[in-house]
Amino acid sequence: QVQGEFSPSPAGSSASRVSLHPAVLVPSSVEAMAKRKHGKKNPRGTKKADKIHGMRKGKKGEAAQYITRAQAMAKLQVSLADFRKLCILKGVYPRDPKKKSQGLDKTYYHLKDIQFLSHEPLLNKFFDLKTFMKKFKRLMGRGERDLAEGLESRKPDYTLHHLVRERYPSFDDAVRDLDDGLSMLAVFQALSGDQKRGIPVAAINEATRLYQEFQLYVIRAQALRKVFASVKGYYYQAEVRGQSVTWLAPHQFAQELPPEVDFRVMLTFLEFYRAMVKFVNFRLYAELGLAYPPKRSTVRDDSSA
Repeated sequence: QVQGEFSPSPAGSSASRVSLHPAVLVPSSVEAMAKRKHGKKNPRGTKKADKIHGMRKGKKGEAAQYITRAQAMAKLQVSLADFRKLCILKGVYPRDPKKKSQGLDKTYYHLKDIQFLSHEPLLNKFFDLKTFMKKFKRLMGRGERDLAEGLESRKPDYTLHHLVRERYPSFDDAVRDLDDGLSMLAVFQALSGDQKRGIPVAAINEATRLYQEFQLYVIRAQALRKVFASVKGYYYQAEVRGQSVTWLAPHQFAQELPPEVDFRVMLTFLEFYRAMVKFVNFRLYAELGLAYPPKRSTVRDDSSA
């Protein structure tokens, strides 16, 4: 209903004029503004992704519990090499979720594992090492070798003792996982240092020493049970604290380094197993009442070198 008054047009004019009350225009203007602000409703209804709790795909449920490797690296702010090293040292491995929201060609990790890595103290050490390498390369590029040598003496260092205690709460757990560690030490003690492939001589020497120390324990404890020779090498089985420990040692021939093998990943495994086997050897020697580390013959070491 239109409320107003009708006034006839003046003489000579055929048009008529209707004056409306101002209150009549307010509701229509507000309604128009609301339509422009909120827009029209979708005549087809809500989208399928918004029907369930108004969430988008991959934001809730099982798919939201996994993230890709790129997302994990961005969350931790580390490079690919540091991310791989951190996962190996912490024992974190990729997962295979049923629903891969980011694509089938992506590598997925559990969100709780990445949160577990974010609290690792080694992250700060990795950042310190990265900063150290930038300063060291800058000094070497300028030719300031004296300053570079002084900086190298203050190079950040870290240990893996807390990771060994974390991954193996009891000593029996460490003995149960000794197979892979001994096999890795046996492989590297048969190799020689190679600077081109990034294999340091110090790592080879320590792997050889730890492997020989465990062999000495097996001899003293008379723990060897089985030996089998194959094309790959020699399989040994010893009984340690009531558990069977089996490892593979390659033949003592000149070993060729295959180009397709990524020795950086293997050296990361070796770094952890060196810390773990050293801890195991110390406990085993203490149970036999032997001093650790055992005394070595310098004459024999020089002749073997």
